[in-house]
Amino acid sequence: MGPVAWRYRETVLLLCTLAFFVTMVGRLAVSPVVPEIVAEFDVSNALVGMAMTGMWLAYAISQYPSGMLADRYGERLVILVAVGGTGALSLLLVFAPHFAVFFVGAVLVGGAAGLHYSVATALLTRTYDDIGTAVGVHNAGAPAAGLLTPVVVAWIAARYGWRPAVAITAIVAVPCFFLFASRVRPTEPRRPNQPLRERVVPESMLEVLSRPAILFTGAIAIANDFIWQGVATFLPTFLVEFRGYSTTTAAVLFGAYFVVQGFLQIGVGSLSDRVGRDVAIAVCTVAGILGFSLLVVGSGLAAVASGIVLLGLSMGWGAAVLPRFMDNLAEDERSVGFGLIRTVYMIVASAGSVVVGLVADLFGWAVSFGVLIAMLAVVGCLLVANWLTGSRY
Repeated sequence: MGPVAWRYRETVLLLCTLAFFVTMVGRLAVSPVVPEIVAEFDVSNALVGMAMTGMWLAYAISQYPSGMLADRYGERLVILVAVGGTGALSLLLVFAPHFAVFFVGAVLVGGAAGLHYSVATALLTRTYDDIGTAVGVHNAGAPAAGLLTPVVVAWIAARYGWRPAVAITAIVAVPCFFLFASRVRPTEPRRPNQPLRERVVPESMLEVLSRPAILFTGAIAIANDFIWQGVATFLPTFLVEFRGYSTTTAAVLFGAYFVVQGFLQIGVGSLSDRVGRDVAIAVCTVAGILGFSLLVVGSGLAAVASGIVLLGLSMGWGAAVLPRFMDNLAEDERSVGFGLIRTVYMIVASAGSVVVGLVADLFGWAVSFGVLIAMLAVVGCLLVANWLTGSRY
């Protein structure tokens, strides 16, 4: 049997994943050097967390208009703007003379990066039948960034300082931009002649958001994304300040967390396609509770490593939760509708970074991570309640 021919849809999936990698590098490059940023600008963890919350908030807000822009101008152009904008705007972080400029740069990077995900997911949903698996592969761009970014950033920062380290976003954006521009064909806009203002219809927006299945899935997404953002911002700092590891060791463990997430979330997506979205979400929820518990109370490197693995599995939730949204949207709603949903749940969840940092400042890291355990317990209760009522939602 000869080799299977490489198809164009695999090219699209690969380059969408690479684009997601770039936008995630832009959002993760700060996390490994938070202690250095705190020291240079003489600010608290809470203030840096606020800057990161601003980044995630801008990322969330841009989800909805990204879908409208894709319908008007095509997915390819929007993704190119996302990649190029993330790389260019990251230079504001690199050259920030004081914290206010750094804060603005973080917000703008988040806004540019947010143009990618909903548009790429809608494009892949039109291209693939097994959307859980495709979304899982696409989502692997984030863990791949999580594997490489902390290690590279920590290595550069140790030798040259945090500013050159954060500049890696601009460096990786350039080849991705040109690859996507040259290999992905222009995509036909769905509604090229409809003014954008006509797409903003409050009644239609409320109808989508008020569907019981969307509300239920949204509650799960809010909790998990809140946790994801807190972990993405402060896990290296937790490992340094609470567990006593060096910056390099913390960066390696942070990278390992993303490696696990990258590999296992493909399995989470496949599991959700085979046995159901809620079963896969439940597996992620239990893994997260166990993982956080080991990180906080476990003894020794083995316990921490086991916690990292379980936490990585837990944070692969998107490969089951996001297809659950798509299951409840009509085909012509999956671009703008999914972007709207992403904007709403991510705006609420964007507080993850500032809340985790503030609670850690006030009460310590054990309490801060304990709050995240409690949130996962609430998700577990929601899933059990839905199962007991015949999976009505």
